[in-house]
Amino acid sequence: MSFLSYDPWSPEFVADPYPALARLRDERPVFFDEPTGQWVVTRHADVDALLRDRRLGRSYLHVATHEEFGRVAEPEFLRPFWDLIRSGMLDVEPPTHTRLRRLVSKAFTARRVEGLRPMVRSLAEELVGALVAKGGGDLLAEVAEPLPVNVIAEMLGVPREDRHLLRPWSAGICGMFELNPSEEAQRAAARAAVEFSDYLRVLARERRARPTDDLISALAQVVDEGDRLTEDELVGTCVLLLNAGHEATVNATGNGWWSLFRNPGELERLRADHSLVPTAAEELMRYDTPAPMFERWVLEDVEVEGVTIPRGAEVALHFAAANRDPSVFADPDRLDLSRDPNPHITFGLGIHYCLGAPLARVELTESYGAILRAAPALALVEEPRWKPGYVLRGLEALHVRV
Repeated sequence: MSFLSYDPWSPEFVADPYPALARLRDERPVFFDEPTGQWVVTRHADVDALLRDRRLGRSYLHVATHEEFGRVAEPEFLRPFWDLIRSGMLDVEPPTHTRLRRLVSKAFTARRVEGLRPMVRSLAEELVGALVAKGGGDLLAEVAEPLPVNVIAEMLGVPREDRHLLRPWSAGICGMFELNPSEEAQRAAARAAVEFSDYLRVLARERRARPTDDLISALAQVVDEGDRLTEDELVGTCVLLLNAGHEATVNATGNGWWSLFRNPGELERLRADHSLVPTAAEELMRYDTPAPMFERWVLEDVEVEGVTIPRGAEVALHFAAANRDPSVFADPDRLDLSRDPNPHITFGLGIHYCLGAPLARVELTESYGAILRAAPALALVEEPRWKPGYVLRGLEALHVRV
Protein backbone atom coordinates (compact mmCIF):
# COMPACT_ATOMS: atom_id res chain seq x y z
CA MET A 1 0.00 0.00 0.00
CA SER A 2 1.37 3.45 -0.90
CA PHE A 3 0.38 7.03 -0.30
CA LEU A 4 -2.44 6.42 -2.77
CA SER A 5 -4.31 4.68 0.09
CA TYR A 6 -4.90 8.12 1.58
CA ASP A 7 -8.65 8.68 1.25
CA PRO A 8 -10.33 10.71 4.01
CA TRP A 9 -13.76 9.98 2.46
CA SER A 10 -13.30 6.21 2.64
CA PRO A 11 -15.10 4.41 5.51
CA GLU A 12 -12.11 2.09 5.79
CA PHE A 13 -9.69 5.00 6.16
CA VAL A 14 -11.94 6.74 8.71
CA ALA A 15 -12.22 3.52 10.74
CA ASP A 16 -8.43 3.08 10.90
CA PRO A 17 -6.33 5.82 9.28
CA TYR A 18 -3.15 4.92 11.15
CA PRO A 19 -1.52 2.37 8.77
CA ALA A 20 -1.91 4.73 5.80
CA LEU A 21 -0.72 7.72 7.84
CA ALA A 22 2.32 5.75 9.03
CA ARG A 23 3.28 4.96 5.44
CA LEU A 24 2.85 8.61 4.52
CA ARG A 25 5.08 9.66 7.41
CA ASP A 26 7.79 7.25 6.22
CA GLU A 27 7.50 7.48 2.44
CA ARG A 28 5.79 10.74 1.49
CA PRO A 29 5.67 13.10 4.51
CA VAL A 30 4.61 16.03 2.29
CA PHE A 31 2.61 15.55 -0.90
CA PHE A 32 -0.17 17.15 -2.91
CA ASP A 33 -3.42 15.17 -2.88
CA GLU A 34 -5.45 15.83 -6.03
CA PRO A 35 -8.87 14.64 -4.76
CA THR A 36 -8.86 16.97 -1.73
CA GLY A 37 -6.80 19.72 -3.37
CA GLN A 38 -4.62 19.86 -0.25
CA TRP A 39 -0.97 19.45 0.65
CA VAL A 40 -0.83 16.64 3.22
CA VAL A 41 1.68 16.91 6.10
CA THR A 42 2.14 14.04 8.59
CA ARG A 43 5.37 14.31 10.62
CA HIS A 44 5.23 15.69 14.16
CA ALA A 45 8.10 18.15 13.66
CA ASP A 46 6.53 19.57 10.49
CA VAL A 47 3.00 19.82 11.91
CA ASP A 48 4.44 21.45 15.06
CA ALA A 49 6.45 23.98 13.02
CA LEU A 50 3.61 24.86 10.64
CA LEU A 51 1.12 25.41 13.45
CA ARG A 52 3.47 28.10 14.79
CA ASP A 53 4.47 29.52 11.39
CA ARG A 54 2.81 32.88 10.69
CA ARG A 55 3.21 32.27 6.95
CA LEU A 56 0.18 30.04 7.35
CA GLY A 57 -3.23 31.06 8.64
CA ARG A 58 -6.71 29.81 9.43
CA SER A 59 -7.89 32.41 6.92
CA TYR A 60 -6.39 34.40 4.05
CA LEU A 61 -9.02 37.13 3.87
CA HIS A 62 -6.87 39.55 5.89
CA VAL A 63 -4.29 39.53 3.06
CA ALA A 64 -6.23 38.70 -0.13
CA THR A 65 -9.66 38.30 -1.68
CA HIS A 66 -11.03 34.91 -2.67
CA GLU A 67 -10.30 35.72 -6.30
CA GLU A 68 -6.70 36.77 -5.58
CA PHE A 69 -6.19 33.43 -3.85
CA GLY A 70 -7.64 31.54 -6.81
CA ARG A 71 -10.75 30.59 -4.87
CA VAL A 72 -14.42 30.86 -5.71
CA ALA A 73 -16.34 33.44 -3.69
CA GLU A 74 -18.67 31.95 -1.09
CA PRO A 75 -22.33 31.65 -2.13
CA GLU A 76 -24.66 34.29 -0.76
CA PHE A 77 -26.76 31.75 1.14
CA LEU A 78 -23.70 30.96 3.31
CA ARG A 79 -23.21 34.57 4.40
CA PRO A 80 -24.92 34.04 7.80
CA PHE A 81 -22.64 31.10 8.51
CA TRP A 82 -19.41 32.91 7.61
CA ASP A 83 -20.46 36.14 9.33
CA LEU A 84 -20.98 34.14 12.50
CA ILE A 85 -17.76 32.12 12.28
CA ARG A 86 -15.62 35.18 11.45
CA SER A 87 -17.07 37.06 14.40
CA GLY A 88 -15.27 34.60 16.67
CA MET A 89 -11.53 33.95 16.80
CA LEU A 90 -11.37 30.56 15.05
CA ASP A 91 -11.08 31.74 11.45
CA VAL A 92 -9.39 35.13 11.86
CA GLU A 93 -5.76 36.16 12.12
CA PRO A 94 -3.85 38.93 13.93
CA PRO A 95 -4.46 41.69 14.76
CA THR A 96 -8.16 40.77 15.00
CA HIS A 97 -7.39 37.38 16.55
CA THR A 98 -5.00 38.92 19.09
CA ARG A 99 -7.61 41.42 20.22
CA LEU A 100 -10.43 38.85 20.50
CA ARG A 101 -8.32 36.30 22.36
CA ARG A 102 -7.15 38.95 24.82
CA LEU A 103 -10.70 40.06 25.58
CA VAL A 104 -12.17 36.56 25.80
CA SER A 105 -9.31 35.35 28.00
CA LYS A 106 -10.19 38.03 30.56
CA ALA A 107 -13.59 36.37 31.05
CA PHE A 108 -12.81 32.71 30.25
CA THR A 109 -10.19 32.30 32.98
CA ALA A 110 -8.46 29.22 34.42
CA ARG A 111 -10.07 30.05 37.76
CA ARG A 112 -13.55 30.09 36.21
CA VAL A 113 -12.91 26.74 34.50
CA GLU A 114 -11.54 25.06 37.63
CA GLY A 115 -14.50 26.43 39.56
CA LEU A 116 -16.74 24.37 37.30
CA ARG A 117 -15.20 21.06 38.42
CA PRO A 118 -17.72 20.29 41.20
CA MET A 119 -20.60 20.95 38.81
CA VAL A 120 -18.98 18.82 36.08
CA ARG A 121 -18.42 15.97 38.56
CA SER A 122 -21.98 16.14 39.82
CA LEU A 123 -23.42 16.15 36.31
CA ALA A 124 -21.16 13.27 35.19
CA GLU A 125 -22.19 11.21 38.21
CA GLU A 126 -25.86 11.94 37.53
CA LEU A 127 -25.60 10.88 33.88
CA VAL A 128 -23.55 7.76 34.65
CA GLY A 129 -25.93 6.89 37.50
CA ALA A 130 -28.86 6.92 35.09
CA LEU A 131 -26.95 4.67 32.68
CA VAL A 132 -26.11 2.22 35.48
CA ALA A 133 -29.71 2.18 36.73
CA LYS A 134 -30.80 0.97 33.28
CA GLY A 135 -28.11 -1.68 33.16
CA GLY A 136 -26.38 0.01 30.24
CA GLY A 137 -27.17 1.78 26.98
CA ASP A 138 -25.43 4.06 24.49
CA LEU A 139 -22.53 5.68 26.35
CA LEU A 140 -22.32 8.40 23.71
CA ALA A 141 -25.98 9.45 23.73
CA GLU A 142 -26.48 9.09 27.48
CA VAL A 143 -23.19 10.40 28.91
CA ALA A 144 -20.67 11.70 26.36
CA GLU A 145 -23.06 14.02 24.48
CA PRO A 146 -25.15 15.56 27.30
CA LEU A 147 -22.17 16.23 29.58
CA PRO A 148 -20.24 18.87 27.57
CA VAL A 149 -23.35 20.53 26.10
CA ASN A 150 -24.81 20.98 29.60
CA VAL A 151 -21.49 22.15 31.01
CA ILE A 152 -21.11 24.78 28.28
CA ALA A 153 -24.77 25.78 28.64
CA GLU A 154 -24.36 26.15 32.41
CA MET A 155 -21.18 28.14 31.98
CA LEU A 156 -22.70 30.44 29.37
CA GLY A 157 -25.95 30.82 31.29
CA VAL A 158 -28.33 29.21 28.78
CA PRO A 159 -31.63 28.44 30.58
CA ARG A 160 -32.23 24.73 31.19
CA GLU A 161 -35.43 24.71 29.14
CA ASP A 162 -33.53 25.88 26.03
CA ARG A 163 -30.59 23.49 26.17
CA HIS A 164 -32.14 20.91 23.87
CA LEU A 165 -31.69 23.44 21.05
CA LEU A 166 -27.91 23.60 21.35
CA ARG A 167 -26.86 20.14 20.15
CA PRO A 168 -28.72 20.33 16.79
CA TRP A 169 -27.37 23.84 16.15
CA SER A 170 -23.84 22.72 16.97
CA ALA A 171 -24.09 19.64 14.75
CA GLY A 172 -25.48 21.73 11.88
CA ILE A 173 -22.70 24.30 12.05
CA CYS A 174 -19.92 21.71 12.46
CA GLY A 175 -21.08 19.91 9.32
CA MET A 176 -19.39 22.72 7.39
CA PHE A 177 -15.95 21.76 8.66
CA GLU A 178 -15.85 18.42 6.85
CA LEU A 179 -14.09 18.10 3.50
CA ASN A 180 -16.26 19.41 0.65
CA PRO A 181 -19.61 19.46 2.49
CA SER A 182 -22.70 18.84 0.35
CA GLU A 183 -25.03 21.71 -0.50
CA GLU A 184 -27.57 20.18 1.88
CA ALA A 185 -25.01 20.30 4.70
CA GLN A 186 -24.08 23.88 3.78
CA ARG A 187 -27.71 25.03 3.86
CA ALA A 188 -28.25 23.24 7.19
CA ALA A 189 -25.20 25.09 8.58
CA ALA A 190 -26.55 28.45 7.36
CA ARG A 191 -29.96 27.79 8.97
CA ALA A 192 -28.33 26.74 12.24
CA ALA A 193 -26.13 29.86 12.20
CA VAL A 194 -29.15 32.14 11.80
CA GLU A 195 -31.17 30.43 14.53
CA PHE A 196 -28.27 30.17 16.98
CA SER A 197 -27.20 33.78 16.38
CA ASP A 198 -30.71 35.11 16.85
CA TYR A 199 -31.11 33.17 20.09
CA LEU A 200 -27.77 34.27 21.55
CA ARG A 201 -28.30 37.89 20.53
CA VAL A 202 -31.44 38.07 22.67
CA LEU A 203 -29.68 36.36 25.57
CA ALA A 204 -26.62 38.64 25.30
CA ARG A 205 -28.79 41.76 25.40
CA GLU A 206 -30.56 40.49 28.49
CA ARG A 207 -27.24 39.78 30.23
CA ARG A 208 -25.76 43.11 29.24
CA ALA A 209 -28.73 44.85 30.83
CA ARG A 210 -28.99 42.51 33.84
CA PRO A 211 -25.69 40.66 34.41
CA THR A 212 -25.62 37.35 36.28
CA ASP A 213 -22.78 35.04 37.29
CA ASP A 214 -22.23 33.41 33.90
CA LEU A 215 -19.82 33.68 31.00
CA ILE A 216 -22.17 35.58 28.67
CA SER A 217 -22.50 38.27 31.33
CA ALA A 218 -18.74 38.30 31.85
CA LEU A 219 -18.09 38.58 28.11
CA ALA A 220 -20.67 41.36 27.82
CA GLN A 221 -19.02 43.32 30.62
CA VAL A 222 -15.33 42.74 29.88
CA VAL A 223 -13.37 45.87 29.01
CA ASP A 224 -9.65 46.15 28.29
CA GLU A 225 -8.13 49.62 27.86
CA GLY A 226 -11.50 50.90 26.73
CA ASP A 227 -11.97 48.05 24.23
CA ARG A 228 -14.81 45.55 24.48
CA LEU A 229 -16.44 42.82 22.41
CA THR A 230 -19.09 43.90 19.95
CA GLU A 231 -22.40 42.05 20.06
CA ASP A 232 -21.43 40.10 16.92
CA GLU A 233 -18.10 39.11 18.50
CA LEU A 234 -19.77 38.03 21.73
CA VAL A 235 -22.23 35.85 19.80
CA GLY A 236 -19.44 34.40 17.61
CA THR A 237 -17.38 33.60 20.70
CA CYS A 238 -20.25 31.79 22.42
CA VAL A 239 -20.91 29.70 19.31
CA LEU A 240 -17.22 28.83 19.05
CA LEU A 241 -17.08 27.77 22.70
CA LEU A 242 -20.07 25.48 22.28
CA ASN A 243 -19.03 23.93 18.96
CA ALA A 244 -15.34 23.48 19.68
CA GLY A 245 -15.98 22.45 23.28
CA HIS A 246 -18.71 20.01 22.44
CA GLU A 247 -18.02 18.05 19.26
CA ALA A 248 -14.38 17.25 20.05
CA THR A 249 -15.12 16.30 23.68
CA VAL A 250 -17.88 13.90 22.65
CA ASN A 251 -15.53 12.25 20.15
CA ALA A 252 -12.68 12.13 22.67
CA THR A 253 -14.90 10.32 25.17
CA GLY A 254 -16.24 7.78 22.69
CA ASN A 255 -12.89 7.18 20.98
CA GLY A 256 -11.25 6.90 24.40
CA TRP A 257 -13.56 4.18 25.70
CA TRP A 258 -13.38 2.28 22.42
CA SER A 259 -9.58 2.38 22.74
CA LEU A 260 -9.81 1.07 26.31
CA PHE A 261 -12.09 -1.80 25.29
CA ARG A 262 -9.59 -2.75 22.57
CA ASN A 263 -6.75 -2.66 25.11
CA PRO A 264 -8.13 -4.68 28.05
CA GLY A 265 -4.81 -4.80 29.87
CA GLU A 266 -4.66 -1.00 30.08
CA LEU A 267 -8.34 -0.84 31.02
CA GLU A 268 -7.70 -3.19 33.95
CA ARG A 269 -4.74 -1.04 34.97
CA LEU A 270 -6.98 2.01 35.04
CA ARG A 271 -9.71 0.22 36.98
CA ALA A 272 -7.14 -0.80 39.57
CA ASP A 273 -5.59 2.66 39.88
CA HIS A 274 -7.85 5.67 39.35
CA SER A 275 -4.90 8.00 39.96
CA LEU A 276 -3.95 7.23 36.35
CA VAL A 277 -6.99 9.13 35.05
CA PRO A 278 -5.18 12.43 34.26
CA THR A 279 -2.38 10.79 32.26
CA ALA A 280 -4.88 8.32 30.76
CA ALA A 281 -6.98 11.19 29.41
CA GLU A 282 -3.89 12.68 27.71
CA GLU A 283 -2.83 9.32 26.28
CA LEU A 284 -6.30 8.47 24.99
CA MET A 285 -6.44 11.83 23.15
CA ARG A 286 -3.04 11.06 21.62
CA TYR A 287 -3.83 7.46 20.74
CA ASP A 288 -7.08 8.11 18.86
CA THR A 289 -7.26 11.83 18.20
CA PRO A 290 -10.82 13.24 18.09
CA ALA A 291 -9.98 16.03 15.62
CA PRO A 292 -7.33 14.31 13.47
CA MET A 293 -6.81 16.97 10.80
CA PHE A 294 -6.68 20.76 10.78
CA GLU A 295 -6.35 22.95 7.71
CA ARG A 296 -4.28 26.06 7.10
CA TRP A 297 -3.88 28.45 4.17
CA VAL A 298 -0.40 29.25 2.88
CA LEU A 299 0.02 33.05 2.93
CA GLU A 300 3.62 32.97 1.67
CA ASP A 301 5.59 30.18 -0.02
CA VAL A 302 6.89 27.75 2.60
CA GLU A 303 9.34 24.86 2.32
CA VAL A 304 8.63 21.59 4.17
CA GLU A 305 10.88 18.52 3.92
CA GLY A 306 12.51 20.07 0.84
CA VAL A 307 9.14 20.61 -0.86
CA THR A 308 7.94 24.13 -1.67
CA ILE A 309 4.25 24.64 -0.88
CA PRO A 310 3.09 27.72 -2.80
CA ARG A 311 1.14 30.74 -1.62
CA GLY A 312 -2.57 30.15 -2.02
CA ALA A 313 -2.39 26.43 -1.26
CA GLU A 314 -4.33 24.69 1.50
CA VAL A 315 -2.42 22.43 3.88
CA ALA A 316 -3.89 19.45 5.75
CA LEU A 317 -2.00 19.06 9.03
CA HIS A 318 -2.57 15.54 10.35
CA PHE A 319 -2.60 15.63 14.13
CA ALA A 320 -3.45 11.90 14.14
CA ALA A 321 -0.24 11.10 12.25
CA ALA A 322 1.89 13.50 14.30
CA ASN A 323 0.55 12.00 17.54
CA ARG A 324 1.90 8.59 16.51
CA ASP A 325 5.27 9.73 15.17
CA PRO A 326 7.94 7.29 16.45
CA SER A 327 10.55 10.05 16.43
CA VAL A 328 8.63 11.64 19.33
CA PHE A 329 6.68 8.81 20.99
CA ALA A 330 8.27 5.50 21.99
CA ASP A 331 6.23 2.57 20.67
CA PRO A 332 3.59 5.02 19.39
CA ASP A 333 0.99 2.42 18.39
CA ARG A 334 0.86 1.08 21.95
CA LEU A 335 -1.63 2.55 24.42
CA ASP A 336 0.27 3.46 27.60
CA LEU A 337 -1.94 5.17 30.17
CA SER A 338 1.06 6.32 32.21
CA ARG A 339 2.94 7.78 29.23
CA ASP A 340 5.03 10.73 30.42
CA PRO A 341 6.08 13.00 28.86
CA ASN A 342 3.31 13.06 26.28
CA PRO A 343 3.77 16.01 23.89
CA HIS A 344 0.67 15.28 21.82
CA ILE A 345 -0.72 18.14 19.77
CA THR A 346 -4.41 17.29 20.05
CA PHE A 347 -5.19 20.85 21.20
CA GLY A 348 -3.01 22.48 18.55
CA LEU A 349 -0.09 24.86 19.02
CA GLY A 350 0.73 28.49 18.39
CA ILE A 351 -1.72 31.37 18.52
CA HIS A 352 -4.68 29.11 17.71
CA TYR A 353 -3.98 26.71 20.61
CA CYS A 354 -7.35 25.56 21.93
CA LEU A 355 -8.67 28.12 24.41
CA GLY A 356 -10.97 25.44 25.86
CA ALA A 357 -8.25 22.86 26.55
CA PRO A 358 -8.47 23.28 30.36
CA LEU A 359 -12.25 22.78 30.25
CA ALA A 360 -11.93 19.71 28.00
CA ARG A 361 -9.45 18.20 30.45
CA VAL A 362 -11.84 18.80 33.38
CA GLU A 363 -14.74 17.22 31.47
CA LEU A 364 -12.76 14.19 30.32
CA THR A 365 -11.14 13.41 33.67
CA GLU A 366 -14.42 13.80 35.56
CA SER A 367 -16.28 11.70 32.98
CA TYR A 368 -13.73 8.87 33.09
CA GLY A 369 -13.66 9.02 36.88
CA ALA A 370 -17.44 8.87 37.25
CA ILE A 371 -17.70 5.86 34.92
CA LEU A 372 -14.84 3.99 36.61
CA ARG A 373 -16.40 4.52 40.07
CA ALA A 374 -20.02 3.71 39.20
CA ALA A 375 -19.53 1.10 36.48
CA PRO A 376 -16.27 -0.75 37.24
CA ALA A 377 -17.32 -3.72 35.08
CA LEU A 378 -18.43 -1.64 32.08
CA ALA A 379 -18.34 -3.86 28.98
CA LEU A 380 -18.87 -3.42 25.27
CA VAL A 381 -22.06 -4.90 23.78
CA GLU A 382 -21.14 -4.65 20.10
CA GLU A 383 -18.36 -3.23 17.96
CA PRO A 384 -19.21 0.41 17.14
CA ARG A 385 -19.43 2.02 13.70
CA TRP A 386 -17.66 5.24 12.77
CA LYS A 387 -19.50 8.30 11.54
CA PRO A 388 -18.55 9.18 7.94
CA GLY A 389 -16.60 12.38 8.68
CA TYR A 390 -12.84 12.44 9.19
CA VAL A 391 -12.14 16.06 10.21
CA LEU A 392 -14.30 15.54 13.31
CA ARG A 393 -13.84 11.79 13.77
CA GLY A 394 -16.10 9.91 16.13
CA LEU A 395 -18.40 6.94 16.66
CA GLU A 396 -22.08 6.74 15.81
CA ALA A 397 -22.81 5.02 19.13
CA LEU A 398 -21.08 2.98 21.85
CA HIS A 399 -23.43 0.42 23.34
CA VAL A 400 -22.32 -0.89 26.75
CA ARG A 401 -23.60 -2.92 29.67
CA VAL A 402 -22.74 -2.51 33.33
